[in-house]
Amino acid sequence: MKVKWLLLELVALSCLTLLQVQQVQAADIQLQGVLRQGALIRASVPVGSQVTLDGKPVKVSAAGKLAFGFDRNAPAKQTLKVTLPDGGVVTRELTVAPQQYRIQQVKGIAKKIMQPKPKDVARAKQDSAQVSAARATDSARQDFSQDFIWPLIGRISGVYGSQRVYNGEPGRPHFGVDVAAPTGTRVVAPADGVITLAVPDMFYSGGTMIIDHGHGVSSSFLHLSKLLVPVGTEVKQGQEVAEVGSTGRSTGPHLDWRINWYQMRLDPTSVVPSMRSLLADTPARP
Repeated sequence: MKVKWLLLELVALSCLTLLQVQQVQAADIQLQGVLRQGALIRASVPVGSQVTLDGKPVKVSAAGKLAFGFDRNAPAKQTLKVTLPDGGVVTRELTVAPQQYRIQQVKGIAKKIMQPKPKDVARAKQDSAQVSAARATDSARQDFSQDFIWPLIGRISGVYGSQRVYNGEPGRPHFGVDVAAPTGTRVVAPADGVITLAVPDMFYSGGTMIIDHGHGVSSSFLHLSKLLVPVGTEVKQGQEVAEVGSTGRSTGPHLDWRINWYQMRLDPTSVVPSMRSLLADTPARP
């Protein structure tokens, strides 16, 4: 009888120890970022874990680093499931806050602008295919886990998610943040990475560059006047990579900076300090 009770105590102790280990591992699941539409979320999980978001696998590095995003119209509820190395499962129900986007009505637009020429449409499709291929890069780089910096400091002239309705027809939402600056102003890498696209003249976006930060996370720069580094170049955070311009379909010189998670377009402001705070800390020019 004593042996039986001893075995039961050992089993109970073993189960308690396993539960404690799982609780510790669950506590090691950390999310960085605000859970809102358009946000890029960086996270860390116990080494050896597997992760899914709403049933879809999320790439996890050997160090337990990962990233995922919520698109412009992401639903309010998402399920993050982490399968721990010991087989235990931790499920977190994520509540995604809605965003209020700027909608602008624009009337009186010329028909020729609303309906581009067939050759321009064909060219734009070719450009889009190149951009999609670059955004599909699935490297093992972990640069996405860095604290991002703004590639350019200045007045924000366009925000993520905004949309114009032309002559009653909704246009494509704006998927970047625009920073106004004179042509030729230097643009720097917001985080380490490698250049996967560098095209001087695309139909809509003009001079276009994409930097891969790993695990599907990339930065896109549009309307550039000059590209300073070629495809395949590894760049460091803060390194000058391009110059501001007004190329492509642009009404004035500015940088259109975009953050992507594979083909999902996200809000760059979700990974950097507010521009207002940076401008407040910048000494006024004499």
